[in-house]
Amino acid sequence: MDKAQSGFLFMKIDIVTIFPDLFSGFLSESLLARAQAKKLLTIKTHDLRKWTDDKHKTVDDRPYGGGAGMVLKIQPIYEAVESLKPNLKFKIQNVKFKSRIILLSAKGKTFTQKDARRLSKYDQLIFICGRYEGVDERVAEHVADEEISIGNFVLFGGEVASMVVIEAVSRLIPGVVQKEESIKNESFSDKEAREKEYPQYTRPEAIKLKVKSGKLKVLRVPEILLSGNHKKIEKWRRRNTE
Repeated sequence: MDKAQSGFLFMKIDIVTIFPDLFSGFLSESLLARAQAKKLLTIKTHDLRKWTDDKHKTVDDRPYGGGAGMVLKIQPIYEAVESLKPNLKFKIQNVKFKSRIILLSAKGKTFTQKDARRLSKYDQLIFICGRYEGVDERVAEHVADEEISIGNFVLFGGEVASMVVIEAVSRLIPGVVQKEESIKNESFSDKEAREKEYPQYTRPEAIKLKVKSGKLKVLRVPEILLSGNHKKIEKWRRRNTE
């Protein structure tokens, strides 16, 4: 039996970070807040320092072999993940729950919409947010199930990257986005190629503005969108989607 058949559809998301306060606004606003209120999602941040083994709550150390910066230690990360993994190791109505551990890393596989769909099928996602010069490589090799990057650039840490992944995954959970059509019509192919979405317009139908050239111009909504002919509108949208 799968989750849809059982009617048990929530997802649990755990975020391991040394800066849990960075997530306060992100998690308490808009659709994510509503999804949590509706019990479709439960998202919790966890301060990595809770699992340190010294009185100074040290989470990092100098890299072996020398080099710039500090590296996050494996011990507190391992302890954190181990304490979070059992949260969903149980069965309800013979439903098996699946957990996935994700390390946000600049050298990880680039995140795509296909990955968002894949991860949305899990019951629990545990995000490990790196910081400083990096994370002890043994975390990637022996603790995390996969490494994810959100692009070919470097951030201060994995927190913002985890927010991107969480938002992309969460909106695919049934009930989070009220209009299912918004998800069905998204222009992303299964070949991981991001397609351009068709142009969209709203009121007013015409507005006079100073455009980029500096000239005043009346900007109008394409007439086809005002026609009420849904077949022609759909054809226009396909034509204007690359």
